[in-house]
Amino acid sequence: MHFTAIDRVPGDPILGLMESYAKDPSPQKFDLGVGVYKDAQGLTPILRSVKLAEQRLADQQTTKTYIGGHGDAAFGKLINRLVLGADSPLLRERRAGATQTPGGTGALRLSADFIAHSLPGRGVWLSNPTWPIHETIFAKAGLKVSHYPYVGSDNRLDVAAMLATLASVPKGDVVLLHACCHNPTGFDLSQDDWRQVLEIVRERELLPLIDFAYQGFGDGLEQDAWAVRLFAAELPELLITSSCSKNFGLYSDRVGSLIVCAGDAEKLLDVRSQLAFIARNLWSTPPDHGAAVVATILGDAELKALWSEEVEAMRLRIAQLRSGLLEALAPHGLSERFAHIGVQRGMFSYTGLSADQVKELREKHSVYMVNSGRANVAGVDETRLTLLADAIADVCHS
Repeated sequence: MHFTAIDRVPGDPILGLMESYAKDPSPQKFDLGVGVYKDAQGLTPILRSVKLAEQRLADQQTTKTYIGGHGDAAFGKLINRLVLGADSPLLRERRAGATQTPGGTGALRLSADFIAHSLPGRGVWLSNPTWPIHETIFAKAGLKVSHYPYVGSDNRLDVAAMLATLASVPKGDVVLLHACCHNPTGFDLSQDDWRQVLEIVRERELLPLIDFAYQGFGDGLEQDAWAVRLFAAELPELLITSSCSKNFGLYSDRVGSLIVCAGDAEKLLDVRSQLAFIARNLWSTPPDHGAAVVATILGDAELKALWSEEVEAMRLRIAQLRSGLLEALAPHGLSERFAHIGVQRGMFSYTGLSADQVKELREKHSVYMVNSGRANVAGVDETRLTLLADAIADVCHS
């Protein structure tokens, strides 16, 4: 038989959590595992701006034909402006171009295959910890994966250790950096930290790959792009993976892009020819609908203003949930222990809870989060913050 020797691969732990949560009959259960934004009703909503754009597309679209190897041209132009800034010199000089991908994960896979194919021998350096999929994507592309420290055993950002390791990275290697809302920790670098990283990247002649999955969820749409734009302005070459899953709520439509910044317009064309060749063998051409939605929104002043307001509302709600949880923990004497929750940015928090405490939360209180203690703060219902704080206090004081 052909399939006799095929083993079963263990399921993804986060997807497994989703299944366990769905089967849990408790009316008080919390889903803090899967990384999606949820509103006060516990739903992942379709944004009003998206609904309006979709209606416009339904009325005006005339074809469902292929959109080409680099995707929707209007989407590419507008996502470049969103990420790099409308007045970016790179856009005027035609030194930056976006290749549309199936989500941010697709952009990461395209970047991995590009590095393996066009930059042979380069290693990739990831933060410790990082999004688990980073590990497998780059390893499956045949790249050597190494790590630089990011958060220490005390659950604090360790910039000194990060810089020391980066300063010893072999010249020419690729370093993956999180632009904002670091996944899974929520700890972000300060502007001074970013400048120090930039100097090491320049000195070691490293190629930065900046993962930009949460634009708008940290300090704002423009503010969150600060580090990306700094590197684009100061370095001749840069890779950026951008995702529209979170800030447009287009999780299932899989909209992302790999943005390449090159030293000149001719070299950009060389690189983009390689990306189109690689993409052809991955997914041929990317899906159209979600990218058309994004292009419709960003290309219309009123829709873009509405969308910006909706992103800001999501950002503020997450920030309020963080401060609200700290307030709910205060009566238990835990506000100091969990003060980092208020410092972290974006959807995720490295809570500092141990694997045993996470297990006890799940089994005793129906609170679901991954074993590392990473919690999706955006999965909390503000009316039940006290209940969540009581559960956390119970496992911390037991």
